[in-house]
Amino acid sequence: MKASKLLIALSILYSTLLFSEEPLEGFISENKNEQFRYDYEKNEAESSKLRDSWIAPLNLNYNYSKSNPYTKQQTSKNASIKMDQPIFQSGGIYYGIKFAQASKIYSDYSVDVAKRKLVKDAVSLLMQIKQIDLKISKQKLQIENSEINLAQKREDYLNGQLDSGFLDSAIIDRNIVIQALYDLQTNKERLISKFNAISDLNHEEAFVPTLKLLTQEQFLQNNIVLGMSEGEIVRNRYAQDVRVAKYLPKVNLTAGYNWDKSDTQYQFGANEKDYYNIGFKVTLPIDINSFRDVESAKIDYFKSQLVAEDRKRELVAIFEQVMQNIDNFEKKKQLSVENMDIYERLLEDTNDLFTAGYKTKYDVELLQNSVEIQKSDVEIYEIDKQLELLTLYEMYKDD
Repeated sequence: MKASKLLIALSILYSTLLFSEEPLEGFISENKNEQFRYDYEKNEAESSKLRDSWIAPLNLNYNYSKSNPYTKQQTSKNASIKMDQPIFQSGGIYYGIKFAQASKIYSDYSVDVAKRKLVKDAVSLLMQIKQIDLKISKQKLQIENSEINLAQKREDYLNGQLDSGFLDSAIIDRNIVIQALYDLQTNKERLISKFNAISDLNHEEAFVPTLKLLTQEQFLQNNIVLGMSEGEIVRNRYAQDVRVAKYLPKVNLTAGYNWDKSDTQYQFGANEKDYYNIGFKVTLPIDINSFRDVESAKIDYFKSQLVAEDRKRELVAIFEQVMQNIDNFEKKKQLSVENMDIYERLLEDTNDLFTAGYKTKYDVELLQNSVEIQKSDVEIYEIDKQLELLTLYEMYKDD
C-alpha cells in the first residue's frame, strides 16, 4: 500500500513538472547544431539578397583597342558608368521586400521543423534506452522466476509427483525468457548506436527530460508546423502581389557617364571627349500570359490557406490520439500498481507462512520478484507516456 501511494504521488508530480530547463537542442551533437546555424544564416543571406533585388547594379565598362588600318596605328579607349534604377513599380518594390521577409520566416520555420525532429529523435532514443534498461531488469527477474519454477518442477519430478512433460515445459519456458533477454540486450545496443550518431552526450549520464502535459490550445498556439503553414500563406500572399505588380507600369531612373579617347600615329594630339546622360523611362509590359501568371499565384495563395486548415485538423487529431494513448498507458500503470498491492499483501502473508514452516523459500522469492516486476512495469508505462508526449513536443516550441 505504501508503494502504491508513493507511485500515485509521483504520477501527479510527473504531470505537473516542466520539461528540463536545459535546452532540448543540447541533446543533438554540436556538429548538427552548427549545420542548423548555417541553415539559419543562409536564410538570412537569401532574404537580404531578395529584399534588395530591386536595387539595380552600376555597370562599369572600360575598353582598349589598337589597330593599324592603312599602315597607321590607331588606339582607342573608352569607359562608362551606367545606371538603370527602378524607382517605381506600382507597389512591386514594397511587396518584394515584404515577400523577402515572409520567405525568411517560412524558411526559418522549415529549419525549426527539421531541427525539432532531430531533437525529438535524440530524446526518444534516450528514453527508449532508459526504458529498455527497465525491461532488461524485469526480464532478469522473470528469468529468476523461471529458474525457481524449474527447481520446483525438478524436485517434484524427482519425488515422483510430476511426470517429465512438466519438467520439459519448465525448461522450455526458461529458455524462452533467456532468449528474450538476449533480444533486449541486442535492441539496447542498436538504440545506443543510433543515439551516438546524433548526440555528443553519454547516454549513461545524460539527463532524461520530463515533459509536462499540454492543453490543445497550448499545442496549437506554439506549433511550429502550423506556424510554417501560416508563414506559407503570408509568403504566397505577397508573392501574388509581386506577380501583379510585374505587369503594371514601372518607372526607371537612367543615368550614365562616358569617356572616349582615340589616338592615331603621326597625328598631333588626340581626340578625347566625355559626356553624361540622365533621364527616365516608363515601361508597361503587355504579355499574353500575364493573366495566367497572376492566376497561378492566386491559386498558390488559396491552396496554402486550405492546406493550413487541413494541417490544423490533422494536428488536432494527433493531439487527441496522443491523449487517448496516454490515458490507456495510465490505466495500465494503475493496474500494475493494483497488482503490486496484491503481491505485497501476498508476500507479507507468505513470509508469515514461511516463518511458520508452511511455505518454502521459493514461494517467498517468487512473490518478491513479482512485486519488483510490477514496479518495473509502472516505470515502463510512465516512459511510454513520455514518449507519447514527445510526439507533441516535436512540433511544440514555447519561446
